[in-house]
Amino acid sequence: MTDIITYLKDIDTELFIYLNGMHSQFWDFVMFWISNKYIWIPLYLILFWIVIKDFKYHSIVIILTLIIIIAVSDQASVHLFKNNFERLRPCHDASLADIIHTVRDKCGGHFGFISSHASNSFALAVFLSGFIRRRYRYFPLFIFIWASVVSYSRIYLGVHYPADVAGGALFGSILGYLALSFYRPGFFKKY
Repeated sequence: MTDIITYLKDIDTELFIYLNGMHSQFWDFVMFWISNKYIWIPLYLILFWIVIKDFKYHSIVIILTLIIIIAVSDQASVHLFKNNFERLRPCHDASLADIIHTVRDKCGGHFGFISSHASNSFALAVFLSGFIRRRYRYFPLFIFIWASVVSYSRIYLGVHYPADVAGGALFGSILGYLALSFYRPGFFKKY
C-alpha cells in the first residue's frame, strides 16, 4: 500500500513540475490575478443579481445556502483536510526549491491538501448550475471553465499539487450537490 501511495505522489509531483514549468511573464500576471479572490467580486455580484432576478423572494434562501456552503467548504478544506493530512505545499517543499516557479513569492500556509480555491469554486459552480442552467443554457459550461481556470492557477503559481486541486474540486462538487439535494424536486419546475 505504501508503494502505491509513493507511486501516486511521484506522479502528482511530476505532473506538478510539468504544469508549473510552463510559465511566462504574461501568464504570471494573469494567473496571479485569476487566483485573487477579490477580483471576482463583480462576478459574484452578477451571479447574485441573476439569482435575485430569476428567483425573487426564493433568492434569499438560495444565496444564504450558497454562503453557508462556501463557508463550510473553506473551513473544512483547512480543518478537515489540510490540518490532518499535513501535506506540504510544493512551494514549501525543500526538495522542489530549485525547480518550482512561484509568482511574487506568494505561497500561503504550509499545508495544501486540499485546495480551498478549488473546493470553493466548484461548490459554487455545482450549486448555482442547479438553478441558473434552466434559464441560461450555457451557464454550466461557463462556470465550470471558470472554476477549472481558478483551480489550475493554484498549480501554475506553485502553491498546490494537481491532487490538491482535484481533491478540492471533488470535495466542493460534493458539497454543492448535497446542498442542491435539499431543494424539493418540484422547486425548479416553477422557474
